[in-house]
Amino acid sequence: MTDDHYDIVIIGSGAGGGTLAWKLAPTGKRILLLERGDYLPRERDNWETEAVFLKSKYTTTETWVDGDGDDFTPEQNYYVGGNTKFYGAALFRLRAEDFGVINHHGGVSPAWPHAYDEFEPWYADAEQLYHVHGQAGEDPTEGPRSGEYPYPAVRHEPRIQKLNDDLEQLGLHPSHLPIGVLLDQDEHGDALHTSACIRCDRVDGFPCLVNGKADAQTVAVDPALEHPNLELVRNAKVERLETDASGHTVTAVVATLADGSEARFSGDIVVVSCGALNSALLLLKSAGDTHPNGLANRSDQVGRNYMRHNNVAMMALSKEPNPTRFQKTLTLNDWYLKGEDTDYPWGGIQMLGKSDGEQLKGKAPHFLAWAARLTPDRPVQMLAHHSVDFWLSSEDLPHPDNRLTVGRDGKVKLAIRETNPEGLKRLRKKFESMLTDIGMHEGLTERNLYLHEAMDISATAHQAGTVRYGTDPSTSVLDADCKAHHLDNLYVVDSSFFPSIGAVNPTLTIIANALRVGQHLTERLG
Repeated sequence: MTDDHYDIVIIGSGAGGGTLAWKLAPTGKRILLLERGDYLPRERDNWETEAVFLKSKYTTTETWVDGDGDDFTPEQNYYVGGNTKFYGAALFRLRAEDFGVINHHGGVSPAWPHAYDEFEPWYADAEQLYHVHGQAGEDPTEGPRSGEYPYPAVRHEPRIQKLNDDLEQLGLHPSHLPIGVLLDQDEHGDALHTSACIRCDRVDGFPCLVNGKADAQTVAVDPALEHPNLELVRNAKVERLETDASGHTVTAVVATLADGSEARFSGDIVVVSCGALNSALLLLKSAGDTHPNGLANRSDQVGRNYMRHNNVAMMALSKEPNPTRFQKTLTLNDWYLKGEDTDYPWGGIQMLGKSDGEQLKGKAPHFLAWAARLTPDRPVQMLAHHSVDFWLSSEDLPHPDNRLTVGRDGKVKLAIRETNPEGLKRLRKKFESMLTDIGMHEGLTERNLYLHEAMDISATAHQAGTVRYGTDPSTSVLDADCKAHHLDNLYVVDSSFFPSIGAVNPTLTIIANALRVGQHLTERLG
């Protein structure tokens, strides 16, 4: 057992915690960064479909239960850098409208305590830190910017450029997808010899063997560790937080180390950044005499209002082959704020990483059964070679019963009920009709073939909510600075603070908020 005191203790090294460590490291304050896992091993399996997708080699093996009591394994990755080691590095800003009240088919998306213009400078800093490549002015739904993207847009490969041109011919506004990669490209878009990113087909869902993806370890944690005042302790699973007798101050961070021993740490400031699900879980497990329902849970909001987007992965089949390697370069948001013939939003569309035959075999057997009926003479590898892969995302709404809880036996339960499905349904139908208009299926099949797969409860990549921030302590857990309302030194800086989720990937907003809170903590600590 150890006992050590720091100016700041940060729990979790992903987009929130890793970025916060980077922001605070130059202050000279004594900082401890605790990570549940270790460094991800760099090995050939990092880029192997079978290891990553089919065998889930790098995913946790823990078992939770759903609302019906059935077991499932959440798709979470516990390594230095957190889930960003496996993310697709799509780094969108929320739209300006996302910070206000929005009416949807299924209900109301609530406003944030801050407006877009208050987040905008932090978005700019986040894009700089995470090497975001993009092109300002292409996307009509994007909010005002204080400057251009810090890095030029990643150029489309020929098949995706044709898709872009075809969509423009229909009067739509495709744009370059903002993506965080350490890419130096020439005038043709090819990677230069100085580039860490090699424009491969493994960016989406795979860890990067060559450190070419802007994950939290690569761009934040590793540079922060160059400061001697920052200490990283790996393989330290934080079990609970303890408070003083008043319940107003966190006095101990209790963790289990790799050898099974217990370690105790303390800090003037304690920051939780374990991801929306595990941050809520830690607070609930930290219940005590002064916080009987869980730490910081007087409002009974900890664990509630879980969001993860309404998502569907869609594979279209192109008449011409699609030899694209780096496919994740295009996005389409024409129906993000307002669908066709309706005042309600539908959501956005972006490219996925390029499918391969092994992914289709292992992850989508129902795809294959469908495809076999429609294209009986087409082997799986040929389908993959002609595939163009999309990710459709619309906003799900916060609901108090979409909730993570922990039983007396320690069993974790995640209950989800579907909210606002109509927008995604209409977005998919509209997009399929657009793809048909540009001849996506002609010559390959006798009828349209758009394969799609919805995400089940184990899909936690876009997790948010559960520890929402706000100005009213009766309906929120955190204040506007992401400090717990009823504790003096406890902050939360991952996606759990989101009051709503919008319809774009949440990671850039997590990063921007970590930088914002980091500035607040710098001023607080003097």
